Amino acid sequence: MAGTGPDTQDIDTTRPHPARVYDWFLGGGKDNYPVDEELGRRIAAIDGGAPKAARANRAFMRRTTRALAETGIRQFLDIGTGIPTEPNLHQVAQSVAPDARVVYVDNDPIVLAHANALLRGTPEGVTEYVQADARDPRSILEQAAQVLDLDRPVALSLVALLHFVADEDGAHRMVTTLVDALAPGSALVLSTMTADFEPENVRKGIAMYAAGGVTLVARSHAEVGAFFRGLDLLEPGIVPVADWRPEERPADGPVSLYGGVGLVG
Repeated sequence: MAGTGPDTQDIDTTRPHPARVYDWFLGGGKDNYPVDEELGRRIAAIDGGAPKAARANRAFMRRTTRALAETGIRQFLDIGTGIPTEPNLHQVAQSVAPDARVVYVDNDPIVLAHANALLRGTPEGVTEYVQADARDPRSILEQAAQVLDLDRPVALSLVALLHFVADEDGAHRMVTTLVDALAPGSALVLSTMTADFEPENVRKGIAMYAAGGVTLVARSHAEVGAFFRGLDLLEPGIVPVADWRPEERPADGPVSLYGGVGLVG
């Protein structure tokens, strides 16, 4: 199921790309180009919290993955994987449970080019990469079922994905289709952008991405909560990602990303 790297001509380095800008925000990432760094610096100039939010979101992924693995979940489906940045989700899950099975999903040639870095898991576990579009959840489920047993609990990770999918483009249908296919005991891990804390900075950032041809959606707390309808939220509920069971005191200042974990009953 693992893909092979695309020809470099498939990667457009003339326009900024959100995955590469995110890579730059994380600091130390080398999988970005001058055009991505330029946009990242422009956004950081008006919103100094953007790089902090990217790092806080990555830490949220690590904490939620570890927490779910510690509860006994052994299968993970990560959609909208992005450029590999260690530790990756499978490394966190398999550090707790070496036999964990992980499927990564993305449709981006940039991610596909780095897929091999995602496939170096433990001998006891399974780590696979599927090339598919998040807007085609049935195809994702069909391919993931070749690796994961959907009759057993799965942790579904939609981290920093949904702000690239507008409601009118099927964001709720996508989440509902995926969650409805999960067995009881499964979990939805979700983080997405909000303008609740820094509306003007977020508005400017959205405009800058739009100028580069990327659509972003900022959602309120209530709008994020709608994705968890029918699920049992783990404490502390839907909160800024830095405040979800922090391992140390969260950094001062707002983080414009909500995150939460909901359990399938």
